[in-house]
Amino acid sequence: MLVSGLQQFLIPTKRAELLKGKTLMDSVRKRLGCRIEVRNENELLIDGDALEEYNARVVLQAFARGFEFETACKLLSDERFFESIDMKQLFNNEAQIKRIKARVIGTDGKTKSYVQSVSGADLAIYGDTVSMIGTVDEIRIARAAIEVLLEGGTHKKAYAIMEKAKRRLREGR
Repeated sequence: MLVSGLQQFLIPTKRAELLKGKTLMDSVRKRLGCRIEVRNENELLIDGDALEEYNARVVLQAFARGFEFETACKLLSDERFFESIDMKQLFNNEAQIKRIKARVIGTDGKTKSYVQSVSGADLAIYGDTVSMIGTVDEIRIARAAIEVLLEGGTHKKAYAIMEKAKRRLREGR
């Protein structure tokens, strides 16, 4: 057994509150195979062997960015990755971030759903971030559409770029 130090990190308080529920926490501990504790309002402590701690941290960071626990567990596969775009680094104020989040989500969630269905990636829009879980190619396709929206492009243009990227991938180019 590899021995590791205790992993500690902060997550949003609302997400930490969800973990405090006995049913979810029991599921998290069992699935991730290590001791997990929520301290204070939003501090996570993870203790286990090095690989378990690493996997738990990756999954719980995705959970913290708005993914459901089962979706975050897709990261336990060697072929799935996590990427997050921090809109605070791109935009000057909360009004811009709110507007961009609305564009990425779309009316009744239609844009988010369409990006997910074409790319195959899972998306979460939470706080000031847009996050993706998927294969390298799925994330690349989803990111292409999201970047167009972040830059102020139309939904039509975002969809066209994403669909073109998907076609190229299928054709092996």
